[in-house]
Amino acid sequence: MSESGLTFVKSQKGGDLLLYDGYLYKKNSKCDTKTYWKCADKKLCPGRAIQEGTSVTVSQQHNHDGRPMHLETHRHLRGIATSAVRHQQPEFPSCDFEAPPYRGPTYDQVVEIQKTRLTPNVTPYYRKPLLIHSGRQQWLFDHEGRKYLDMFGGIVTVSVGHCHPKVNAALADQMETLWHTTNIYMHPKIHEYAERITQTMPGNLNKVYFVNSGSEANDLAMLLARLHTGNHEIISFRNAYHGASPLTMGLTAHSTWRFPLAGVSNGIIHAMNPDPFLGHWGGRHCRDSVAQTTRDCDCQSGSQCEATDKYYHELEQIFRFSLPRGRVAGMFAESIQGVGGTVQYPNGYIKKAAELVRLNGGVFISDEVQSGFGRTGDHFWGFQAHGIIPDIVTCAKGIGNGFPIGAVITTPEIAQCLDRALHFNTFGGNPLASAVGIAVLDVIEEEGLQENSKIVGTQLLKGLLELQKKYEIIGDVRGKGLMIGVELVEDRTTRKPLSIPHVVDIWEKCKDLGVLLGRGGLNGNVFRIKPPMCISLHDVDFTLQVLDHAFRIKPPMCVTLDNAKYTLDVMDFVLQEHFRKRRRNSHR
Repeated sequence: MSESGLTFVKSQKGGDLLLYDGYLYKKNSKCDTKTYWKCADKKLCPGRAIQEGTSVTVSQQHNHDGRPMHLETHRHLRGIATSAVRHQQPEFPSCDFEAPPYRGPTYDQVVEIQKTRLTPNVTPYYRKPLLIHSGRQQWLFDHEGRKYLDMFGGIVTVSVGHCHPKVNAALADQMETLWHTTNIYMHPKIHEYAERITQTMPGNLNKVYFVNSGSEANDLAMLLARLHTGNHEIISFRNAYHGASPLTMGLTAHSTWRFPLAGVSNGIIHAMNPDPFLGHWGGRHCRDSVAQTTRDCDCQSGSQCEATDKYYHELEQIFRFSLPRGRVAGMFAESIQGVGGTVQYPNGYIKKAAELVRLNGGVFISDEVQSGFGRTGDHFWGFQAHGIIPDIVTCAKGIGNGFPIGAVITTPEIAQCLDRALHFNTFGGNPLASAVGIAVLDVIEEEGLQENSKIVGTQLLKGLLELQKKYEIIGDVRGKGLMIGVELVEDRTTRKPLSIPHVVDIWEKCKDLGVLLGRGGLNGNVFRIKPPMCISLHDVDFTLQVLDHAFRIKPPMCVTLDNAKYTLDVMDFVLQEHFRKRRRNSHR
């Protein structure tokens, strides 16, 4: 019997009632050692919260439909029940928007189409998948009108909020003007957008090629690196995700995302991932974040990170043993790893790695598909936190707030290699996408969303650190701004991943309480928290309350000796009552 499963309430006729597992029990008798509760005949409606002091009507009759007739609570459980009153179901922050009624196919029809018409890799989240039909700012609404706080932003894609009115208006206006010509004709929007987005870049990064997704952007970056340098080998990290196209699948170093195809890893070398939590080295001073690992290390705050030096030594071995001497095409790195579970690198590592790559004839490519556009708070681009100016930058997702846009931004010298043959992207930089991209940049600036990411994200990280003190299963909290990861473990010392059934139970509970989270990491045990950047401090408080509620869930199939003894006592009592009643009836 879990702590959150017992709650005392009041009846209209006076006296205590006990809420357990959705059923109300009324006090039947009391002695010095036990309190008995008879099952009332009213079952609570799903989702209805009963709080301390609530008045409810209870019939004098008792049910005989298979529910337990009695519940026995020993004195030590009364303390549990009393404390459970303090853990009420979190209340939603205010939301002025009311979703329109859903008018599409029925839920069952959608499920059937999912099974029979879509390819099997298209698998929605959750045991009973959500049917989402409307969104506004940080809120999503299902077909039954229930709202959810979207703390995953369509996989880190909705940057300024669902259906933002300014972005919608820009798209609608462009739709009435010009949809598509391709770039065989000049049209104004691509030129306006090219100027705007390159103005956000430091240094000589002033040439842009527009595509439609992150995978396309990284594909093109691989081509540019190899053409410009004349070298072939490219380095990426283990645990990295850079796309799932035939080329970028080689860069991606997750076995779960790789098909067994010949040539996928041609010319790709995966370096040791410099992960301060799961890696060989790392400790309390490694990350550029208010959230550090709980691991001990010899580094002093503000000093040179020893983990950086050790991971850098491992990278040097690749250049010594696995590459043609002095010849590498480039190195890819996400500024903060996304799909891999929001992994941050030790301070100073990326800067040293970029210098090593350039010394060996290569270019450094920053993958900003998830970490760009102000999400990390301190900077507009994630690479700026590492103190570097990359040679090539790739971006997508948040660039279009859900509209399919991607971009590769580089220097004039590197861009020049594309004149060696024809290269074309039919939809890249189309008028609709360009109009949306301009509007997204406007909203980020006008609404101060980068600063909001810093303020709100820092508050969320601090709240998660407080939860980490309370729950041993929270092994690590990490991230910057609104790019946050929470890694769940069985044991903090060994860092063994929490069992997937337990992770999923917690994740499902968050959804049931109205908060949608992502999951990542190779083992699927990291909660990815990357919401639209318009969320508020009230949303942060609600998310923390929901997580606090959900983390109380006990591991599936986990029964302690005390639990088992108590269960046997209850069963013994119920059976005795049952046979005692039968004997009384037989005497009549």
